Amino acid sequence: MRRSGEGYCFLIDGLSYFAVIASLLAMKIEVREVPKSAASVWVQLKEGWTYVATFAPIRTVLSLFAIVSFMGVPYTVLMPVFATKILHGGAHTLGFLMGAAGVGSVFAAVSLAARKSVRGLYRVIPTVAAVFGGGLIAFSFSRNYWLSLALMGVTGFGMMLFAAASNTVVQTIVEEDKRGRVMSYYMMAYMGASPFGSLLAGGLAPVIGAPGTVLVCGVGCVAGAAWFWLQIPKLRSIIRPIYQELGILPAAAEGGH
Repeated sequence: MRRSGEGYCFLIDGLSYFAVIASLLAMKIEVREVPKSAASVWVQLKEGWTYVATFAPIRTVLSLFAIVSFMGVPYTVLMPVFATKILHGGAHTLGFLMGAAGVGSVFAAVSLAARKSVRGLYRVIPTVAAVFGGGLIAFSFSRNYWLSLALMGVTGFGMMLFAAASNTVVQTIVEEDKRGRVMSYYMMAYMGASPFGSLLAGGLAPVIGAPGTVLVCGVGCVAGAAWFWLQIPKLRSIIRPIYQELGILPAAAEGGH
């Protein structure tokens, strides 16, 4: 009987979900009654869109999230090309590349879990978006297997921390009655932008090559991060009162968020 192969990989992956299920069952959540709105679904969606479009902090986060999802996430569709054509490997090479990104994601999750407050996360968002983009840029030039693995770890770290930090900030500052609708637009920014980005990557790869396409994707992510950094000064005055109201910042605090 074979002790390795694709089947065992799927088996291990399936068994890992039991840990997630056990974690969810272990959660003790206080159930609160939420007043039901009499407005139609379309009216509520419109209200949610108006809120997202007019509330600058959330609009900025979701815009960068859409940019990164469109430009950065589609690099995964080109990984088979890198594994075979660039690094001259096979299925195992692809598996280790994606696994390295997963290891980086684990470190990102641990680093975020170690934080005691959301203070500073708004500045972390563009920083790790730039790390993600920079990892893609460096990876596009790499022709060494071990260096490519390390860069995939950096890329996975940046992407996971970016997504988790964005989610945390949005859920912290959003108004309670808008949370569900805002998160639906948050998911739309990811699930809606990434397929179009994959289409773009698939169209560019035959023209400029897989490395060139990943380079363009990385530059797009770094440019998005730079744009976000430029927005931070004018957003501080909006976010600080929210943090003070939530008790995250003292009422008389003068420091940044």
